Amino acid sequence: MFQKQIDPQEITQSELKLTVDTETTFQSMDGFGFTLSQGSAKHLLGMSKEARAEILQELFGNGENDIRISYLRLSVAASDLNEYPFSYNDLEDSLATDPNLTQFSLGPDTLDVIPVLKQILKINPNIKLMASPWSPPAWMKDNKDTRGGSLLEEYEGTYACYLVNYIQAMKELGIEIDALTIQNEPLHPGNNPSLLMLPEQLARFIGLHLGPAFEENGIKTKIVVYDHNADRPDYPIAVLRDTLANPFIDGSAFHLYGGEIEALSEVHQAFPDKNIYFTEQWIGAPGSLEGDMPWHVKNLIIGASRNWAKTVLEWNLTSNPELTPFTDRGGCDRCLGAVTIDGDSVTRNPAYYIIAHASKFVDPGSVRVDSNPLDGLANVAFVRPDRKKVLIVLNESDEAKSFKIQEKEKIFEAALNPGAVGTWIW
Repeated sequence: MFQKQIDPQEITQSELKLTVDTETTFQSMDGFGFTLSQGSAKHLLGMSKEARAEILQELFGNGENDIRISYLRLSVAASDLNEYPFSYNDLEDSLATDPNLTQFSLGPDTLDVIPVLKQILKINPNIKLMASPWSPPAWMKDNKDTRGGSLLEEYEGTYACYLVNYIQAMKELGIEIDALTIQNEPLHPGNNPSLLMLPEQLARFIGLHLGPAFEENGIKTKIVVYDHNADRPDYPIAVLRDTLANPFIDGSAFHLYGGEIEALSEVHQAFPDKNIYFTEQWIGAPGSLEGDMPWHVKNLIIGASRNWAKTVLEWNLTSNPELTPFTDRGGCDRCLGAVTIDGDSVTRNPAYYIIAHASKFVDPGSVRVDSNPLDGLANVAFVRPDRKKVLIVLNESDEAKSFKIQEKEKIFEAALNPGAVGTWIW
């Protein structure tokens, strides 16, 4: 993508120079991607076999025209982009309980999410998977409802076994869950499904129940806390301060519907031995490439990565023209997928291009390296496992910018139009 290599002597102090320092390293990257919801799976299964194979190859393949998505988030049972809320241990009698989990079953996910996931794994067997529950079974909750309420303390041990069962059941199907966030948006009980889980309960649940259950069953899946907005860094810090929970916790996850992306670094500074993940951000329909691209690239692809995130995930893989399915009582009715599927027709939406700028070039295992901030030119740099360097730059100013890129003795000319994003590789 470079236009011209130039002599270092040609650069003057007045010119903009973006310097990549490969000797100063930060976190390694697990990947860039989306959430595979039930809705996404249903849209894909509604395509012809040939059309589905073609778009899955483009999204997850390694070819010249593929965008090489390397990370997917799944919901443990239903999310709010399902047709209806469900858990893996629902009971017909609203007063019944099942503390031994005799009725546990992956149920509806075996009809859509799991078949599509198996097709994706054939294309990219190395894709990493994160799972996130939206709610425990209703009978474990104080309000006996899929929406809101809290997990009853008496069922914390049972719920830990429920999550163990999920990871083991998926493994039996050949699906390895790399990381588990304990609760999607634990401070947002107004969604359906959802759960209110305060930091003291989350710490107790991990320290006394989930961590020991994982250990006892030899489960290596990473335990990740919080999974909510950057306006409450105090939440993951409080959980990580718990001496019982801390040894079991790999790191914390964030969304950006509130707060500033720099809060991720606040948590990293408090606990530098724990990882940071960015796991969700939506784009509202109909979407605007001109408006969505700069904000998401600046705050997520560049911003989250520069603030220690090992993953950068947009919310949803696909939508249909009707933006269905979604649950009642709080499901997202305006969530625009990376692609819109209408029969066999595919429309690529802003999130597709946002993630592709990174996923196509920044391989898993790449290490973020230092690059200097420049006024109007937000940027982030990586060194890949094959030692190639990748630089992503956004021109967030209102005018075209020409600049130099320097890495050791190499110096290149570059230019970006206002609002444009460029990915350079050398």
